[in-house]
Amino acid sequence: MFSHIMIGSNDIDRSKKFYDAIFAAMGASPGIKDDKGRLIYAHNGGRLMITPPIDGQPATHANGGTIGFAMENPEQADVWHQAGVAHGGTAIENPPGLRETSFGGLYLAYLRDPDGNKLCALHRMAK
Repeated sequence: MFSHIMIGSNDIDRSKKFYDAIFAAMGASPGIKDDKGRLIYAHNGGRLMITPPIDGQPATHANGGTIGFAMENPEQADVWHQAGVAHGGTAIENPPGLRETSFGGLYLAYLRDPDGNKLCALHRMAK
């Protein structure tokens, strides 16, 4: 459905440290910078791009927006969360753990990146 997700950053070097750490926790490669200074991450067929805003205004996060990352298991979600907190992210919502939903059991962990973007690690539990 999606070709990519792009978010803004006010400090690309700070973002690279943070996103390299959480992508490593997922078994992915570090991001690369393109010739326009944007970061590009690719993993499991998806792409996340991080850029200084093209209009020159400060980057802001979306109120109500969340970017979800699929995890292989709850342990990977925990490592992802720990890596994010250790590299400038902020733990938000409830602590990482199992939530029962109308879609079944979900193991969730939430962070805000250094620019305030809301991120979620999600593992769908077996039924």
